[in-house]
Amino acid sequence: MADTVSDDNIADMAARLLANAPEKFALAGLSMGGYVALEVMRQAPERVTRLALLSTNAEQDSAEKRRIRRGLITLAEKGRFKGVSRRLLPMLLHKSRLNEAVLCDRVVKMAARVGKDCFVRQQKAIMTRSDSKKNLGLIKVPTIVVCGREDLLTNLRQHREIVKAIPCAELHIIELCGHLPTMERPHEVTSLLRSWLLR
Repeated sequence: MADTVSDDNIADMAARLLANAPEKFALAGLSMGGYVALEVMRQAPERVTRLALLSTNAEQDSAEKRRIRRGLITLAEKGRFKGVSRRLLPMLLHKSRLNEAVLCDRVVKMAARVGKDCFVRQQKAIMTRSDSKKNLGLIKVPTIVVCGREDLLTNLRQHREIVKAIPCAELHIIELCGHLPTMERPHEVTSLLRSWLLR
């Protein structure tokens, strides 16, 4: 598992993962973990045996997304970190799941465990990440790309572009799902990952 809380840039997160990983390994990344996974593929593609990218994209943040992230950083730095997490729920979860208290509480608690300082480092890392689109065609391992059909943060177009660019990639769309398929549709995602690992 990648350490995504100690560094404030994606390249260092990937280097830390590689320093602690086996010589050869299967790699899966969700959201920011997908950015780290794509950076691992840039730094050491020969070490990865297969790749799973979930709810992620290969593009740099747009100016608008950077503006939003700066706003979230400001809220967090003012001590309103829990408010940031609640505020993000409609962007993270499918609208049909927003009334499910257990799921919403799990997402909020997960964000709270990260804490303000780590949240700020993560947002800075995401804002300054490299564009990975130009390297997608170099990926030669079996790859699955998984997304929720109603993901508001990383949309279907972005996932389709990844699949189009990676020669051996296939797309899996999860219905009635937002940005967190591992939490919203865990059984479906587990089944996909199991099949991917057993190939």
